[in-house]
Amino acid sequence: MNVGVFDSGLGGLTILKELATTIKGANFFYLADTLNAPYGEKTPKQILQYSLNITQFFILNHQIDALIIACNTATSAAIEQIRLKYPNLIVIGTEPGIKPAIEMSQTGKIGVLATPATLKGVKYQELVNKLSNQNNVKLFEQPCPGLVEQIEKAEIESKKTKEMLNYWLTPMRESGVDTIVLGCTHYPLISKIIEQIMQRELNLIHTGDAIAKRLLQLSRDIKHINKGIISITLYSTSKINKNIVNNILNDKKVLPVALVKL
Repeated sequence: MNVGVFDSGLGGLTILKELATTIKGANFFYLADTLNAPYGEKTPKQILQYSLNITQFFILNHQIDALIIACNTATSAAIEQIRLKYPNLIVIGTEPGIKPAIEMSQTGKIGVLATPATLKGVKYQELVNKLSNQNNVKLFEQPCPGLVEQIEKAEIESKKTKEMLNYWLTPMRESGVDTIVLGCTHYPLISKIIEQIMQRELNLIHTGDAIAKRLLQLSRDIKHINKGIISITLYSTSKINKNIVNNILNDKKVLPVALVKL
């Protein structure tokens, strides 16, 4: 099985790691669209076009059987159009884990960290309206402009990153939030800092494991046998920080990064 995975940068590697742990006998092709990052501050029209270009690249060059949109923002802007254009392709998106957060929270107070575009997206708003009407919860939504760029620059432990997070998280901590949805695939990389600032036992929700299980389930429809070795090939549209790649995929064999022009 050939699987394409993409994100605006390296955050989607957190999804890829879960996929590579769960799925066997597959070739994974990951593309970091760092030239156009961050998606969270682009228009829906721009994000749609980037996503269509990447999908076409995977299909033409690797004849993919499945596409994983490892980006909340791109999922909101492009998944419906990609499914319409490629009806025979398995397409799995990434959405903020509001439902599991509601199930896990003891206080009913849930924080959501996400890019501005994700929080404004139609899919997110529909999800929130549906679930919040059915449950007695209070959401503390926080857009995080600039956070993806800090992570991409490997500035995870920097003073600036910690100051940004402290500013956003302090109201959540003071309000008794006990569960935080990581609404961007980059954000699991700063989990430790979030936990330090919140100063309490905390549920951090991200969706990599659920996406991997969903692909395993759907792969049976194309007669995939989940046995054998895997391969991982990385692409990017501009320079990336290879230290971040190694830190996330430390136990996975990865073929060298190749620059591509879409």
